[in-house]
Amino acid sequence: MTRLPLLAALVMGLTGPGLAADTPPGEGALKPMLQSDSLVFNGVTRAQDGRVFSPFQRQTKDKGIELGEWRDGKPVAYPNEAWNGWKQGDDPAKAFVAVNAIRMGPEGDLWVLDKGAAGMGEAPLPGGPKLVQIDIATNAVRRVYPLQAATTDKSFIDDFRFNGRKVYLTDAGQPGLVVLDLDSGTLHRVLDNHWSTIAQRPLTGQGRVLRDDKGKLLAIHADQLEVSPDGKTFFYQPCTGPLYSIETRWLDDEKAGDAEREKHVKLFAPTVATGGTAIDAAGNIYASDTDALRILKIAPDGSTSTLVQDPRLVWVDAMWIDDEGGLWIPAAQMNRTPAMNGGESSAVKFPTTIYRLQFGAKPVRN
Repeated sequence: MTRLPLLAALVMGLTGPGLAADTPPGEGALKPMLQSDSLVFNGVTRAQDGRVFSPFQRQTKDKGIELGEWRDGKPVAYPNEAWNGWKQGDDPAKAFVAVNAIRMGPEGDLWVLDKGAAGMGEAPLPGGPKLVQIDIATNAVRRVYPLQAATTDKSFIDDFRFNGRKVYLTDAGQPGLVVLDLDSGTLHRVLDNHWSTIAQRPLTGQGRVLRDDKGKLLAIHADQLEVSPDGKTFFYQPCTGPLYSIETRWLDDEKAGDAEREKHVKLFAPTVATGGTAIDAAGNIYASDTDALRILKIAPDGSTSTLVQDPRLVWVDAMWIDDEGGLWIPAAQMNRTPAMNGGESSAVKFPTTIYRLQFGAKPVRN
């Protein structure tokens, strides 16, 4: 694949920082909530009691943490040092190898997705890919769901969402989706190597085509995902968009083949390069735009507008809507790290920051 020319109008509305005209009066100011002078994070989730957690991306081998709780403005290894202390040669089934996504579950536990591979583009280690359920009342691991049975040596299990007793996961390395049954622990894959799960162009950030630390063009396949408030529709996309939809019943039905599922895949919205998403109780999806440094609001009919645009929103990753109508926005700066800037020295500008935007939306807790 050759380097793509930067599209002059890669995204609409590059009119400088600001809010969409329909933003309610008195709302919409970006407020810095949490900052780190040395760590890079790619998400945030907040419990009902106000506790806040983030996954962290180690920039130096065997140093730093994978999962942290923000306490007094500082991230602390969570649930303990042992789960964050994995190094080459340790059992990858009993510690975090590489956490890529977290979220509070509908029952109030913290759920943690570990892709189980030590580096970008590396094969998952045996026993490494897993979904970990943590009881935040006791700070103890409640259960570990192994994901290895649904992965290959090319897999990069990326993100997840709940729908009742099902969990949907995206595989950004081996293009496809994974469905986990929480009661039985069984797994099945759907839409493997389907055009809707395959990245159609190289990844970009701040108008620059991104490469991995070996200089190879980055193609991140099935990545962002959301479930509609009624649990009937699943939305998903490669990291570079566009956004597709399919009824969840076609994912849940193991007997349906991908030839049948393909008939029910629909183009939902023409999204662009995206770091992370969130969905509210009205069915609006919020998707970051890693080139224009903004967050898009995608209505249930697929129409798109700009929620907020600001030069500080560099690579906004997995967002979170709190119970008070605030959108938590981690400006992850992932495109400035060696893993995505072609192996160059880190260009991350510290402190890294998680912002909050009060916008009045209600959260979904499937």
